[in-house]
This record gives sequence, structure tokens and C-alpha cells, in this order.
Amino acid sequence: MENGMFTVHHTIGSVLCCKCGIPMQPNAANMCVKCLSSENNITEGLLKRLELKHCPECDSYLQPPRNWEILNGVILEQSYPVEYIQRDQMCEHCSRIQANPDQWVAAVQLRQHVSHRRTFFYLEQLILKHDAAASAIRIKETDQGIDFFFSNRSHAVKFVEFLGKVAPVKYRHDKQLVSHDPKSNNYNYKYTFSVEISPICREDLICLPSKVAVSLGNLGPLVICTKVSNNIALLDPFTLRHCFLDADQYWRASFKSLLTSRQLVEYIVLDVEVNHSAEVTIAGTKYVLAEAQVARVSDFGKNDTIFSIKTHLGHLLSPGDYALGYDLYGANTNDIEMDKYRGLVLPEAVLVKKSYEEKRQKKRSKPRSWKLKSLAMEVEDKGRFEQDKKTSEYEQFLKDIEENPELRFNISLYRNKEYQPSEMASVTDGEEVPSVPLDELLADLDLSEDEDGDEDEDMEE
Repeated sequence: MENGMFTVHHTIGSVLCCKCGIPMQPNAANMCVKCLSSENNITEGLLKRLELKHCPECDSYLQPPRNWEILNGVILEQSYPVEYIQRDQMCEHCSRIQANPDQWVAAVQLRQHVSHRRTFFYLEQLILKHDAAASAIRIKETDQGIDFFFSNRSHAVKFVEFLGKVAPVKYRHDKQLVSHDPKSNNYNYKYTFSVEISPICREDLICLPSKVAVSLGNLGPLVICTKVSNNIALLDPFTLRHCFLDADQYWRASFKSLLTSRQLVEYIVLDVEVNHSAEVTIAGTKYVLAEAQVARVSDFGKNDTIFSIKTHLGHLLSPGDYALGYDLYGANTNDIEMDKYRGLVLPEAVLVKKSYEEKRQKKRSKPRSWKLKSLAMEVEDKGRFEQDKKTSEYEQFLKDIEENPELRFNISLYRNKEYQPSEMASVTDGEEVPSVPLDELLADLDLSEDEDGDEDEDMEE
């Protein structure tokens, strides 16, 4: 008793289980949990195998209830295995969009004003790896780019943001009124995002405008683009000085290439004198200065013209090797920016990369051990010339992937089931042609259900 008052402590009595006789707290069934579970199976009649209805367009699921009760309000919980099978089934909204693709709300028009599609081949792989276009309801290839259509403006904005992270782009957006309901004061618009990629591509030769060269510490003015991501890497092949331009810096004083990869000429290396004291590593790639004597392969049997040049490929080239470069000795370069440099002495040739075409031609054609995936893209029928040009450019893109480990660092390569392991020795034995190591390849899982409900794994490229 405290201050004249009694404190009463309530206790809960125990009873014996009517089945096994052990003491327990009373409940409506007067049975312990163990006996209650043995007498009642609350999972009886419930489906042990369920199908999840999944909309592949908007990534939504249809979910069943989860909770049940038993015996006069007594709650019993039990665990049991449930097998879920996911089957794609578009929701009504996405079905309507698929039935009428013109019902897009936002479009992203991706363009690059160059004469090849190398950039789009690479961007396609980045988009696939990051699943950046998963919400696109339609993808269409155009002459100078790709159009992406979305059912939601926010999806288009997110995609444009992704492009800005992987390429030096600028964009503008417009909207067009589609309909207006004066009663509810609702407006429906279609939004268009016009995205332009810088025309500067990897391996391009550039003559920097004088103002840009000065702002970069008098770099160049002749430089090579060694890498393009969300910024542009520029290298002076005669001094190994380099810099990086982000998208804002480039578009403030945009410039074009003097020569592009479509104008590369094949040279044979006659002699190389490496300067090991002049060496630099840029973004994981090594460059070494050298003095080299080269001759154009096209001159064989016609003349004995030899060029003495400087090159940044001293660590790669040896006498007898082949290299691809720009022929400034025979090129007709009509460049306004170059004309502004008085007294500028141009080199006779600028080498860009080592060439393996001679070795490739000695090998018979065999399937690659790897392949790439492709976007589900609408492609218009083109003439034979345009189709052959695209095929040739794509083959060159595949060769670039084999030769450049840095290029394939950000993309996914898959094993090719058509490649026979027995051929591996004949492909690589005694050959110096670059190839993709098998440990870099991913398994492409093709999940299919047989009669027993088992899943088969199909290794594809």
C-alpha cells in the first residue's frame, strides 16, 4: 500500500493444452501453437504456384492478397514455399500505346552531323548496358541519327540526362499543343527534345581555332581526338601535350575536324627510333614519342617516296608494321582555321593507330567468339549502296572493339554460340591480330520453359 492506496498487479493465468497437457496461456481454442498447427493447415486450399502478371512496358505487377485468420479470431502464421512465374502481359495503358504508336507524348531526336554512324553504334551499346531506353515505346533509325518516343515527358527528360553523361551533347526542347478541353481547362502537349552530339569523333585530326588553342595553353594547333565520352580528349601527337574539353567548353567555341577516320591512309613502317624519355599515360592509355620513316602502301611499285615524321605510337610500331594515318602531303585541306596560322608547317603524315588488316587478310573468315546485342529499332529500307556502307562501318566498329580494350570497357559483349571452341587454337595460334579475351564475355541467358517447367540456359552472343 502506498499513500493509503493499494496497487493491484494483474497476472494472466495458465491452462493446460487440451491435446498435449502442457501449460499455456489461454486462447479461444485451448490448444498450444504446436497442436493448433498440427490440427489445422491454414495453407490448405491456397495456391502453391502463382503467376505474377507483369507489364513489360511500365514495369508494374498485379499482386494477390497475403493475410488470413482462423478459429474464432485466433491468428496463426505459418510459412510455406510459393513458386512464382512471371509472364509478360501489357497493362491497358501500354496496350493502347502499342496499338497506336503515334500516341507518344515526348520524342528525343538524337543527331550527329557526320558522314558515318560509328558514334551511334557505340551509343547503342551504352544504352543497352544501362537499359536507358527501357521506357521507350518506339525507336526509329533516321539518316543522321535515331528517334526515341516515350509515353511520358519525364521518361524523355531522364533519357536526355543519360545522353549528357555519356556524350558531349547540347539540346533544345519544344512543345506542341495537341488538344484543349475548355470545360476542364486541360491542355495536352507533345514534347520534342532535339539533341545534337558533337561532330568530333575518336581518331579525327583537328586544327584548333587560334582562340581555342590559346585558351588551352597554346596546344597544337594540330591535335588528334583520342577519346569521346561526356568530354573530348585531345592529344598533340608531336609533343604529347593533351587536354580534356567538356560539352560546355566545346559548344562555346565549337569547331570541326580537319580530316576524319574515313580518310585514313595505310602506311608501312620502315624504321622507328623511340624516345623513351618522352612518354605519357592518358586515361589509362600509353603514348611514346618516336621518329619514324614511313611510306604509303599505295605507292608500292609506283615510286619510292618516304616520309620522316614524328609519331606518338612509338611503343606500338616496329619496322615492317602497318599503320593508318592522315596523308597531309597529298591531301587538299581547305580549312579556314588552318589558313589563319601564318608560317604553320604541316607534317607530311600523321599516324593515328597501328593497322592489322594485312594479318586479318591472311586469316580465313571465321565467326567471332563474341557478339553484341541490338536495340529493337525500326529501320527504313535503304539502297544497296547505303546498306553496304552501314555494314562496312559496323564491321570496322567491331574491329575497333577488338583492338581497343578501353573502348569495350563500358559495353557488354556476349558469347557467340556459333563459335566453336575447337577453332580457338587456329584463330590465335601465331597471330598478333587483337581479339577479345574470353573472360571478358558475358553469358546471354535465353530463359525458356519446357514441359516440366525447367529453364534452359542458352549461351548466345
